[in-house]
Amino acid sequence: MTKKKITKKDNTIALNKRARHDYFIEEEIEAGLALQGWEVKSLRAGKANIGDSYVIFQRGEAFLFGANITPLNVASSHVVCDPTRTRKLLLSKKEIDSLFGKSNRDGYTIVALSLYWKSAWAKVKIGIAKGKKQHDKREDIKEREWKLTKDRIMKNAGR
Repeated sequence: MTKKKITKKDNTIALNKRARHDYFIEEEIEAGLALQGWEVKSLRAGKANIGDSYVIFQRGEAFLFGANITPLNVASSHVVCDPTRTRKLLLSKKEIDSLFGKSNRDGYTIVALSLYWKSAWAKVKIGIAKGKKQHDKREDIKEREWKLTKDRIMKNAGR
């Protein structure tokens, strides 16, 4: 009997790689998204970009601003598709109050880190972030390059 190779399906739709480069991420929170039908179809096709997105607060609710979900050509013709519309985040009242307090009082910003599927639901991971200075970014680059060099040295040392 032959064994079947089981592969885990990657559930990530979009990543915000610049967020970790530009910010110190203090805390990460998972939030749901209120989406329209055409947006779900576009997400299934992988047509999303959260590179410049962040969270804003209005009337006691949290919204994802700046996320771009490109509509498919085969989407319904009777629906007006706005790719950059502001989408509501599905969070509890306690989470919203906590995020609102940290962003206003402590000078943090709230950025989207990744967009992914969790079973059948589209989720966004948001991070409470503090901006990096230019010298902090340089230190991160030096540390990353040293790690790569060290790994190369260790790999070749055993030969």
